[in-house]
Amino acid sequence: MTLVYVETDESGQVQLTSAEALTFARTNADVLAGSVLEAAVIGSLTESAHKQLAALGVDRIHHLESADLGAYSAAAWAQALVDIAPETGTVLASGTPRGMELMTHVAVRIGERMAANVVAADDEGLLRQVLGGAAFERLRLGGDLQVLTVAGHACNPEETTPTTPEVLTHSPEAAEEDLRTRVLRTEVETTDGNDTTGLTQARAVVGAGRGVGSENGFGEVLELVDHLGGALGVSRVVTGLGWRPHSEQVGQTGSRITPDVYIACGISGAIQHMAGIEGAKTLIAINTDEESTMVQRADYAIIGDLHEVVGAVNEEIRNRRG
Repeated sequence: MTLVYVETDESGQVQLTSAEALTFARTNADVLAGSVLEAAVIGSLTESAHKQLAALGVDRIHHLESADLGAYSAAAWAQALVDIAPETGTVLASGTPRGMELMTHVAVRIGERMAANVVAADDEGLLRQVLGGAAFERLRLGGDLQVLTVAGHACNPEETTPTTPEVLTHSPEAAEEDLRTRVLRTEVETTDGNDTTGLTQARAVVGAGRGVGSENGFGEVLELVDHLGGALGVSRVVTGLGWRPHSEQVGQTGSRITPDVYIACGISGAIQHMAGIEGAKTLIAINTDEESTMVQRADYAIIGDLHEVVGAVNEEIRNRRG
C-alpha cells in the first residue's frame, strides 16, 4: 500500500503539489510496492476534494479530524499518520515545508530512513535532486516501509479513470507531549497591492533579475506580464535588494513554477533560481551575457539589453492588437 499525505487549501481543494505526489505514487506503484493507493487528509474533507482524489485514482481516503488535530502540530499529525500507515509499502508527501516536516517525523517514529526531493523511481531505486537541483543522487531505501517526499513539479498531475474511494474516518487523540509545539495563530502577510497569488498557476511567467537596474526598472517587464496575462517572478537578489516582495521570488527558497513559457529577463541563472524553473516547458532568456547559465540553458535566447528588447516586444504587441 502507498499512503500519501494530501494537503488542501483554504477552499478545500487538493493542492497542486499533492496532486503531483498522488500521480507520482500511482504511476510508480510497482517500484513503490503500493498496489493500493490511499490518501490521508487531516482536517476538513470537502466534496470537491473527494472528487479530485477519485479522479486521481485514490482507492481509499483516510479522513483524520479531531480537536487534537485542529491546529497544526508536526508531532501530533505525524503520529496520526504513523497510526494508519501500512506495515509494508510507502508513505510519502509532496516536498512542501509541511510535507518535509511531517515525513521527517514519520521516519523517525517508525525507525526508517527517508528520501527527500525524489524526482523519479525505477528498478534501480529512487532518484532525488540535491544541491538545489544541480545534481542527482541514486539510492535505495532498506526496510519494509519506505518514507519519502516528492520534489515539487517532478511530474505533472494526471487524472485517470475515476475511482469510488472508500472513506475511513478517524478521530485520533494526541499524546500530551506531542502537543507541546503547535500553531496557535496564522497571519496572512499583506503585500504592496500586487497580485502574486497566481504565480505557481500561471501559464506564462516573466522573470526579472538584477538586470532591471533598480526598483523602478520593472515598467517594461510588468507591461509584458499584462500582455501575456501571466505573472511576474523575480530572482533572490531582487527580493534581497528590497525591489520586490518575497512572494514573487522564484527558486529554491521561493516558488517552484511549471509555466508553458518562462521569459527570464536579466537573470544570470544561479543554481537556486534554476531549481525553481526546471518545470518550465519553454525557457526564453533575454540577457547581455551570452555565456550566462540562463542563456546556455534556454530554448531560445536574445542577447541584448532587456529594456530595449522587452520594450520592442511590447510595442510590437500593441501594434498588432491595434
